[in-house]
Amino acid sequence: MLQTLHDYFWWERLWLPVNLTWADLEDRDGRVYAKASDLYITLPLALLFLIIRYFFELYVATPLAALLNVKEKTRLRAPPNPTLEHFYMTSGKQPKQADVELLSRQSGLSGRQVERWFRRRRNQDRPSLLKKFREASWRFTFYLIAFIAGTAVIVDKPWFYDLRKVWEGYPIQSIIPSQYWYYMIELSFYWSLLFSIASDVKRKDFKEQIIHHVATIILISFSWFANYVRAGTLIMALHDSSDYLLESAKMFNYAGWKNTCNNIFIVFAIVFIITRLVILPFWILHCTLVYPLELYPAFFGYYFFNFMMGVLQLLHIFWAYLILRMAHKFITGKVVEDERSDREETESSEGEEAAAGGGAKNRPLANGHPILNNNHRSWKTERVNG
Repeated sequence: MLQTLHDYFWWERLWLPVNLTWADLEDRDGRVYAKASDLYITLPLALLFLIIRYFFELYVATPLAALLNVKEKTRLRAPPNPTLEHFYMTSGKQPKQADVELLSRQSGLSGRQVERWFRRRRNQDRPSLLKKFREASWRFTFYLIAFIAGTAVIVDKPWFYDLRKVWEGYPIQSIIPSQYWYYMIELSFYWSLLFSIASDVKRKDFKEQIIHHVATIILISFSWFANYVRAGTLIMALHDSSDYLLESAKMFNYAGWKNTCNNIFIVFAIVFIITRLVILPFWILHCTLVYPLELYPAFFGYYFFNFMMGVLQLLHIFWAYLILRMAHKFITGKVVEDERSDREETESSEGEEAAAGGGAKNRPLANGHPILNNNHRSWKTERVNG
């Protein structure tokens, strides 16, 4: 049965145009072709990325945060209370009014004290400013290097200037070492993002981020299997062109450089809209949808690849909406915040203020996202991240 599933999965008609077989893509005469087995290396490379990230955040991002004077606001901790803690862990972090009244009777606290306890407890679970800065620093470094390297890989290729050449000779198109390593490194990085997503900073577009990472991994893997490598390199470089701008804006935001952050965000928004809502659908998607049909009949791989591209495009439209909403707030002079972020809650009662600092009014606690995630992404991120 397993052999039957294996044979069906690798059936040529799923992956290749009519009248072509895997034998046509066997290495010969010094020409090397993409093979599914090449991708095995991406899983250990993803683990290597996680190790590199750990040391990068410890020995590069943390000192950089200190240099830029990234400071954490003091958070008031919720006092130990087994009754409230049990409810928080098992029933929810946002008790309803009826729950507050019940917990008030069970714990011997007033309703206002119960609400205050839950506010402080939720704030305790929110990621620190330093954690956000280190995550943004890591993603900024990778995306910038990836964009420069990706541009170097494709800028001297004829299909970079003439998209019809993407399909010239397809699928019998050999690959070169720079394309191989560009693919392996990009795919490994997105595997590492998927592995670390549970411990990374969570935002309101958490589900969209998972969909983005999974769709990206599937697209990169499939494009390698089916030898859509030329199109794949163009798509990856296009995505990397804006991601590093988002992450750098976050870094300056966390450091308190608001003007610099806002200016970079404007540049990011322009680049994102041009690359994701103009170049990608009207050039790249046109290239993958129209030009192949001039050479061979549509097959499953053609439909699957373009379906996954459509999924990514829908995510880009979703993130573009968030970007434009933030840009509107910025232009109209309103406080601009990350539409995906979970803001820290402020202490508001006089009793709390006195307990916190002798009656001095508490200032609202910053959440580390006045304007913006990944990161990025982050609503990108990119992974908008893409």
